[in-house]
Amino acid sequence: MTGPQSTVPTRLEDLLREHAPQVLGALVRRYGHFDAAEDAVQEALLAAATQWPTDGVPEEPRTWLIRVASRKLIDILRSEQARRDREAAEAIRIPPEQYLAPPADVTAPTDDSLLLLFLCCHPAISQTSQVALTLRAVGGLTTAEIARAFLVPEATMAQRISRAKKQIKSSGVGFQPPSPAEYAVRLDAVKQVLYLIFNEGYVATAGAELQRLDLAAEAIRLTRLLRRLVPDDGEVAGLLALMLLTHARRDARVDAEGALIPLAEQDRSRWDQDEIAEGVALITDAMSRYDLGPYQVQAAIAAVHAEAPSADKTDWRQILGLYNILERMTDNPVVTLNRAVAVAMVHGPRAGLTFLSYLDKYPQLAGQHRLEAVRAHLLELAGEPEKARESYQAAARLTASEPERAYLLRRAEHLGAPPSESGTS
Repeated sequence: MTGPQSTVPTRLEDLLREHAPQVLGALVRRYGHFDAAEDAVQEALLAAATQWPTDGVPEEPRTWLIRVASRKLIDILRSEQARRDREAAEAIRIPPEQYLAPPADVTAPTDDSLLLLFLCCHPAISQTSQVALTLRAVGGLTTAEIARAFLVPEATMAQRISRAKKQIKSSGVGFQPPSPAEYAVRLDAVKQVLYLIFNEGYVATAGAELQRLDLAAEAIRLTRLLRRLVPDDGEVAGLLALMLLTHARRDARVDAEGALIPLAEQDRSRWDQDEIAEGVALITDAMSRYDLGPYQVQAAIAAVHAEAPSADKTDWRQILGLYNILERMTDNPVVTLNRAVAVAMVHGPRAGLTFLSYLDKYPQLAGQHRLEAVRAHLLELAGEPEKARESYQAAARLTASEPERAYLLRRAEHLGAPPSESGTS
């Protein structure tokens, strides 16, 4: 959707983003040809971006988009059939004569976004590729955004997505709705997709805005739908709780000019108490009824922060204990980085810096701003302003987020950085 987004007003851009995954899901469910359906949806979105500003938004925009996309898909498939009859006949599950009319169920009140999540989590590709493909199709993330979420170069991620599509096309399985047993197999990948979509919404990895609230809200909406589908999965409940407890801080995370406000300095009266109450209730129930999993532990950490009346009343010993559990469950250097902060808050910044030194060997963190930002914070707490300033500046050069860069440079300037040292990356 990057094309329409750059040429239409914000309200229309949001409407197109909202409906695009559902339109793609409807076409894939009926025709079973992802690449052709994706191209057809993009053409329908471009048509909407051109026509709707002058003709007005249709009363049923999703129905309009599905009908237009269906017609364009028919044209794509006819063209392909004329050029390569035998190959197209093998790739397409539905006889060509059935393409002559739009789907009969275009107004059906089903949410195809969740179905599309499961369709993209295809057994023919690795879980990493499943997540990347679904983020692209359902979350609407760019290849660059997905690459940053996976801590890999953009070119690597572009090749991974392209290879995943080719593997699915040649697998012979196609994009068929999963059986009940297959839903269970694909569930872990779906949860990871939702987690990464929410993370990109909560802290945008690039651009002028710190948050992309549309992505965060969509991740929460889809996770609610997923929990309705699997109400007895403790990790789905934990994931939803984590999202709600984190999303509750959104209004306090930026000032009137959009500048970043760190957690310790936020006005906690601006946190959404309804979301906190729902999140705490969810994680309390999940941890008492189900086997403990990583999403539940992360939600429990978020709950400790949410329930602290002030930053200095935060129970960091409990948070450190939870990070110890989480680190044993996962092999994620970002978890270890967060644990270093908890170590510093419990045992002092020097202990945190010693712990942090072990992370320099992780290739996943090389070139990432998070490691240098945490190092700068701990050096500042340890009373080493010059080294802290250098690390703040290094972190600012590495981040692609403008609000984060501005915050890091302000911290450096606060520690006495000369104006000539505060350039952008």
